[in-house]
Amino acid sequence: MDGLNFIAIDFETATGKRASVCEVGICVVRNGEIVETRSWLVQPEGNLYSYWNMQCHGIRPEDTENSPSFPEVWEEIERLYLDEFNTFVAHNAPFDRGCLEHSAKLYRLHLPELRWCCTLKAARQVYSFSCNTLGYLCGQLGIPEGVHHRAGDDAEMCARLFLRIMEDGRS
Repeated sequence: MDGLNFIAIDFETATGKRASVCEVGICVVRNGEIVETRSWLVQPEGNLYSYWNMQCHGIRPEDTENSPSFPEVWEEIERLYLDEFNTFVAHNAPFDRGCLEHSAKLYRLHLPELRWCCTLKAARQVYSFSCNTLGYLCGQLGIPEGVHHRAGDDAEMCARLFLRIMEDGRS
């Protein structure tokens, strides 16, 4: 899949607020090949967590008490990747886009113009599974699964799913 360049991105949040990012994961795809997967623990504002969110992803305040803030992590992502990439792919992209936009507003960050693709929406158009969660789709399609609700693993699963959808959608 030459020419297919994107960053799959995933956010985990500490509370129900979209700007409470506690982990960011990215998977960089260049010319249809995964070239890098990274994740950062992020200290959410006030390092506050809800019980439900901790149960979901397992990240706790003590895990992020010495972590960088969202602006520090975003500056690194922007500096290292956004000159080359302007397409983000996410599973349920409105959630991840909302995390980025709410965090940018909270911290008064300027976001570049980004194109978003949603693997949830795309999967529903290409496949007819009764369930469309990231884990279920990857399991059905034989895509290697990592630790669910950890941002780096979810971003890589999302990237692999998007590549598969692009392949299957052309047939």
